[in-house]
Amino acid sequence: MADSSTSLDALSVQLAQQASDLAEALGSLLGTPVHLDLVRRSRGVDEMAGQVLKLCVQQARDAGHTWQEIGDLLGVTRQAAFQRFGKPIDPRTGEPMDKTVHMADAAERALAVVKDVLEGRMDRARRSFNAEVLEAFTDEVRADGLATVTGLVGAFEGFGEGEPFVRRIGDHTVVDIPLNYEAGDMKARVAFDTEEKVAGIFVLAPEAP
Repeated sequence: MADSSTSLDALSVQLAQQASDLAEALGSLLGTPVHLDLVRRSRGVDEMAGQVLKLCVQQARDAGHTWQEIGDLLGVTRQAAFQRFGKPIDPRTGEPMDKTVHMADAAERALAVVKDVLEGRMDRARRSFNAEVLEAFTDEVRADGLATVTGLVGAFEGFGEGEPFVRRIGDHTVVDIPLNYEAGDMKARVAFDTEEKVAGIFVLAPEAP
């Protein structure tokens, strides 16, 4: 706890300084704003704030607060809070699980697969499938799935405004993509295996963990 508190104190000081520098830059610009410099400074503040938030969540957990309480504060489910900040132990090895996302292009690849599936370009979509999905995700399965979604929320109208949410869950890289339908919102979920092949593709309710 002492190490965590010390790190949090140090990061909080750095965050305050970065925020102060950003505010000064915003207030002292002359002529044409140096937009890229503001982007750079803002990104630094955002990254530092993320580190501070991570340590604050860690201290809250150490103090006995539940993932439900933390999720409620962050406006997400307890599972989403755990997936972002938790430190799961791999039951196979007893070691902390690697949560690092190694697929740099996971969001772009997931978006391309979802577009191909929704627009019927299955020959192209299947190039990304692993053997299990290639066998299971037939044209009939696709049609039945899309019909079920249409029955729930109507016709597909486009992709949502939010950015794809990428994270590592176990051995998989998982991407959630917001979707807009005529009578409600949904999200597409694409899971990639360790070979970076599609191991699962779903259309889910937006609140699904």
